[in-house]
Amino acid sequence: MPETGQIRVLHVLGGTGLGGAESRIMDLYRQMDRTEIQFDFLVHSGAVTDYREDPAEREPQYYDEEIRNLGGHIYVLPQFRGYNYAAYKKAVSCFFQAHHEFRVVQGHMTSTASIYLPIAKKYGVPITAAHARSAGVAPGLKGAATKLLRRNLADRADFCFACSELAGRDVYGDKAVRQGRVKVIYNAVDAAKYTFDAGRRREIRDGLGVGEQLVIGHVGRFHYPKNHPYLIDIFAALCRIRPDAVLLLLGEGSGMEQIREKCRRLHLLDRVKFMGNQKHPEDYYQAMDFFVLPSLYEGLPGVLVEAQAAGLSCLVSDTVTREAAVTDLVRYLPIDGPAEVWAEQIAASAGYERRDTYEQIKEAGFDVASQARAYRLFYREGDCSAL
Repeated sequence: MPETGQIRVLHVLGGTGLGGAESRIMDLYRQMDRTEIQFDFLVHSGAVTDYREDPAEREPQYYDEEIRNLGGHIYVLPQFRGYNYAAYKKAVSCFFQAHHEFRVVQGHMTSTASIYLPIAKKYGVPITAAHARSAGVAPGLKGAATKLLRRNLADRADFCFACSELAGRDVYGDKAVRQGRVKVIYNAVDAAKYTFDAGRRREIRDGLGVGEQLVIGHVGRFHYPKNHPYLIDIFAALCRIRPDAVLLLLGEGSGMEQIREKCRRLHLLDRVKFMGNQKHPEDYYQAMDFFVLPSLYEGLPGVLVEAQAAGLSCLVSDTVTREAAVTDLVRYLPIDGPAEVWAEQIAASAGYERRDTYEQIKEAGFDVASQARAYRLFYREGDCSAL
């Protein structure tokens, strides 16, 4: 039966920083009528060893303040490290024993979803959903452990969602996809705010001091999957063709200093702008001439949809799902070949005319306003047919 009154939905994540999954959930959150549907967040932190109500020792993250301003609560579990399996499971149990207000638990952290979703169900949560956001794992032992923990996830959730078919196969397995047990829900964005604006473009470029230079852009955390070292190789090769090239890097992360040092060695620091996390990334897409995403793996990158919504020509690694090519602005290249090939493609394609792609994005199902209406039906009635 449909719920009446306000319902609460719990999103389980690694954190509330400026990542792809977090940004897509926040885009959705802003669209919700929060008198009807309210989001809460269960995140993970190395600062705790048991379940806590957003402790002071947890380092604040990018979306914390906005979540609280929108009426959401943040709860904290210890980071899962394998050896603390029993303690982690106990912390999850303590949380769901104390909290019975959630109608839906949506687990975007699939590495441990096979642990926390069955516990949520045990303590009375009506609907549990796993949501695959990535089509790959970290190298080495950590990646092997993640695959092991996910091996039976398709059997441990009421619903299995994925941002792309590739992500669905990677997380739930080919059999679950063949059997129709995986629902693909594209990573929708607030497409209207990215629409190309020539006046805004001039304003942002003037502020950056780039004039008529060729501006290449990338948005993503400085982490292994984003393949920043290869991106810098591409840019170095491009500078040999286009001495006026500039690279804008939006994002932060543990690998940022390593990339800064590589730029220093290649004498590129005066051409690479490390912009950090930006509250209004849509402004920087306006300033760009070309968007480059040489990722090692992705689920379905929302930043690529954002770039297309801004009318940007995009060059993307062939490891990224073709479902992300919402428009004809996307071209794919391999990342196991020379970076010069990418540079030559950028230089040859730079002279195009930007255009408004909003209707294309919307019709393809990547606009968050439309998706929010379908999510409302799911959260209230458990019906995902419109997603």
